[in-house]
Amino acid sequence: MKPSPLFLPSPLQKLIDYLHESALRPLLVGGYVRDAIRGVYESKDIDIEVYGIASMDALERVLSAYGAVNAVGKSYGVLKMRLEAWELDIALPRVETKTAQGHKGFAVTVDASLDFATAARRRDFGMNAIGYDPKAQQFLDPFGGIDAIARGEIAHIDDVTFVEDPLRVLRAVGFAARFGYTIAPATLMLCRSMVAQGMLEELPIERIEGEYKKILLLSPKPSIAFGYLDAMSALPIELAQLKNTPQHPLYHPEGDVYVHTMMAIDAFVPLRCGDARKDFALALAVLCHDMGKATTTRLIDGVLRAKGHENEVQFAIAFLARLTHDKALIEEVLTLVRLHGRPSQLYAQHASDGAVRRLATQVVIEDLVTVAKADFFGRTTPAALSGRYEAGEWLLERASHLGVRHEGVAPYLKGRHLLAHGMQAGAHFAPILAQAYEAQLEGEIVDEESAIVWLEVYLEREKMSNEGEKILTKG
Repeated sequence: MKPSPLFLPSPLQKLIDYLHESALRPLLVGGYVRDAIRGVYESKDIDIEVYGIASMDALERVLSAYGAVNAVGKSYGVLKMRLEAWELDIALPRVETKTAQGHKGFAVTVDASLDFATAARRRDFGMNAIGYDPKAQQFLDPFGGIDAIARGEIAHIDDVTFVEDPLRVLRAVGFAARFGYTIAPATLMLCRSMVAQGMLEELPIERIEGEYKKILLLSPKPSIAFGYLDAMSALPIELAQLKNTPQHPLYHPEGDVYVHTMMAIDAFVPLRCGDARKDFALALAVLCHDMGKATTTRLIDGVLRAKGHENEVQFAIAFLARLTHDKALIEEVLTLVRLHGRPSQLYAQHASDGAVRRLATQVVIEDLVTVAKADFFGRTTPAALSGRYEAGEWLLERASHLGVRHEGVAPYLKGRHLLAHGMQAGAHFAPILAQAYEAQLEGEIVDEESAIVWLEVYLEREKMSNEGEKILTKG
């Protein structure tokens, strides 16, 4: 495979020309080069390795004469620049030596005398260790990365350096899912050995979360990543135990709960909205939605059932706690898990407008329908294969009509209305406002005017029963 010369955006080309005029040799490295060989120019992050200069201080002076430099990563041998839409990491050739556990347990040594192959050996996979000389329009490929891309294979560079960062196990499965590549047998074996030695346990949650985001938000088929994790004996236990959890073949002819979950997470891909945080929450909800079936599945009267599985969230909590510190995100995911079956239930019950409004007080209905839709399409029933989720369509239509598709109903009756009717502020406001809100959910209150009418009727009724005398002031 002989790739074509890389396209360089104009701002980058101007910087490259400037560095050459300064008697330096800049090489493009990393993901931008890899993706460009694949014919993909989506990334705005570009790594540049500069040869022919002795120190980071000297490099910073040269770059500062061209534009603003961010030196936050200087101690790690990296300077940052922004050129219009592009974010640049500009570094000198360096080696990294493992000094302790964790992603910060490395000693970085900048060495301007290094050749490209020696500097590139610290990288993880051959496809990520390709350099490109933009002046000569020449690729530097000491570890067969171009051929690996042509084969669609993820192959590590060096046994010794690879194991120094256990995150590379997750990076391997993530690249497999994002690119549709296979992991080389030797790399798979090495990853399996790292897992067996417990190396993944030293990874901080933030780095694990970052790789899961890439898997769930960037992959056209995230299930590939989980399949490789399974092959490495690294599949989270909360997912692994679903492989032994059967389902009713009428509703889930595709197989056990694990098979269904993997189909559901792939079915979620075309449902992404483009908001990274929301998509991450929804994807995690899809991944966790049936974890409760592991302990609730029973054979009842000869029929497999998992009654109440949506409320058995202890496995989801354990899984999410190892993935993120974001408590708000976890609560959002758990709410979606608990309610994921509600769209189909409400549709089957021909539920009232009040039930739809009430649901909107618990969850964003559009988000819930997205999770339920992935669940519905993650199976091989005739209804799922038809491509229509009628329950979701019905619920979205009703929610839109009622104005609660994206948020719950705001109460019309407020404390100021009670004060305006001569009531003295106190704890007794809460039950009155709660009753009014319930009336609003049922459609008895439709605007502020009808809310005031409701209050006046309520107060008159209380007065007639002598209960109103306890709360009304006499002026």
